[in-house]
Amino acid sequence: MKERTIGFYEIVTVTDGQAARTRPMDWDGALADVSQVPVAGRTVESDSQLVGTIATYNMQDHLLLHRVKDGGEWLSVVNWDTGDLRELEQSAHEGYLDTSVVCFLPFGNIVGIMQGTRSAPSQKGLQTWLNGIQMFPGTQLEVRPVVAYAEYERLKAASGASSVEVKVMANKMGALREGSRQGGLARTLRTAVDAYGEISVTMIITVPRGKQLTEHRERLLADLDEISDIVSGAERARARLVYSDPDGPERSQLVELVEHSITAKKRVPATDAEGNSIRIVSAVDAILSAAVEHQDALQLAVDVLEP
Repeated sequence: MKERTIGFYEIVTVTDGQAARTRPMDWDGALADVSQVPVAGRTVESDSQLVGTIATYNMQDHLLLHRVKDGGEWLSVVNWDTGDLRELEQSAHEGYLDTSVVCFLPFGNIVGIMQGTRSAPSQKGLQTWLNGIQMFPGTQLEVRPVVAYAEYERLKAASGASSVEVKVMANKMGALREGSRQGGLARTLRTAVDAYGEISVTMIITVPRGKQLTEHRERLLADLDEISDIVSGAERARARLVYSDPDGPERSQLVELVEHSITAKKRVPATDAEGNSIRIVSAVDAILSAAVEHQDALQLAVDVLEP
């Protein structure tokens, strides 16, 4: 039985380019409302077509988010007994779907996501869909990974940073174009966007050793902390942090911020003993089970980082 990865993400609001936590949102009510909407109202056109469906299990609504396969994709089915191939032809009234299961947890505006395939919607797809259907009218939402609290504790305990490497994809760069971020990292990334448009940027900054450069390392750390909300959703984010010891020399530690997002792996059966499909039920059970196992870490991560 194959293991599947569950990712945990926090949904925050965005105002004037600034992402911030908000009060617990009424996801139960929102999902109930979506369940009454015709399919056209649950469909968003972006880079791909996204459709949401509500599945109820144990009296609780969950979201199935689908990516509609392009009509030009070649799809076939093989009979393993005979080796015969059959082409799947997509009619105008049907579509083939890649599906992700999304469970909204009862705290912290956190969701658990399990992708059915590699091409099924990720958290970026969820963000696009939530905003596209205006789940909460007038509110712009961002879906970002829940990063382990310990990594941010290391960030706060450091006295400086001797190097920072950040890779920010184009879809995250927009958050830097507005707002009041004035640090060097934010300004440099904004300058790149202003010069070249919607681009992805990889930036590496290193401050050499030397007591006379202590102020520069302190500034680099402060600038990294200023964009930590963007860093948590970056493609790559690592920093070599410097810690000052009054009784000894400086020491440093490499911290991988993105790689410490909270995830879990679970075995998810596709059929029951009678051969009936239970994929969705299995996925929901796996997500909720992982949420219980990681509840302390999840709550600590979102509560401690609250502005």
